[in-house]
Amino acid sequence: MENGLRPRKQRDEDTLVVLVDRLLDKGIVINADIVVSVAGVELLGVKIRAALASFETAARYGLEFPSGTNIETAAWKEAIIEKENCPQCEKRIPKEELLTEGCPWCGWIPARAKKQKETIASLP
Repeated sequence: MENGLRPRKQRDEDTLVVLVDRLLDKGIVINADIVVSVAGVELLGVKIRAALASFETAARYGLEFPSGTNIETAAWKEAIIEKENCPQCEKRIPKEELLTEGCPWCGWIPARAKKQKETIASLP
């Protein structure tokens, strides 16, 4: 059996970080209807909707925020910018920047940006 195919134990910290990252990236919504009734008569009814997500994920899916939430902050404006993972380093970068300029973290440059730079360099 090759060494790369053997099962490895992940560190607990890695697993927790991955879980939290995935939860915030994908989000989770919990809906619950709780009804208390006696002899067929409904005495109490509670509807609960809870969401756990990053602001970016919540903005992408259009989740409503509590009244009084200030959506004019710089963090909120940053959250609604569409982002994508760099194919090389996996960092989240604004999609437009990644496709036109490349990744500021690892230096990855998309084919479109390479062609554009070559075209500009070949001009007299």
